[in-house]
Amino acid sequence: MDKLLFSKTHEWVKIKGGEAEIGISEYASHSLGDVVFVDLPAIGASFAAEAEFGAIESVKAASELMMPVAGKVIAINEALVDHPELINQDPMGTWLIKVLLTGPVDASKLLNEADYAHSHE
Repeated sequence: MDKLLFSKTHEWVKIKGGEAEIGISEYASHSLGDVVFVDLPAIGASFAAEAEFGAIESVKAASELMMPVAGKVIAINEALVDHPELINQDPMGTWLIKVLLTGPVDASKLLNEADYAHSHE
C-alpha cells in the first residue's frame, strides 16, 4: 500500500516499500505559479532528510526543493527537463525524483494529507 506524506516545505512523498516518489504539493504549485524550470539531482546522488536536492523556478519565484526522507536518487522525471509546466498541470501526479530509502522515515517530521491541508489554511 502506498503511503502519502507531506513535508512542512510543501513536498510530498509517496512511499512504496523501500522506495519513494517525491514531488511538490498542489498548494506549492499554485503558490509558485507557472513553473518554467526544474533543477534535479543526478541519479546516484544521496541526500539526508531535510537536505536541499534541487530547485524549482516559476515566473513569480524560485524555491529550493527539500528532501522529505533520506534517500539515494534512482530516477529523475526526464519529461520535466523540456516540460516543467507538467508540474502545474498535475502536481500530485507528477513526481520529480524517485529514491531508494536509505534510512528510517521520520513520520514525526511529516504530515498526513488532512494535517497538511490544515497547516496552510
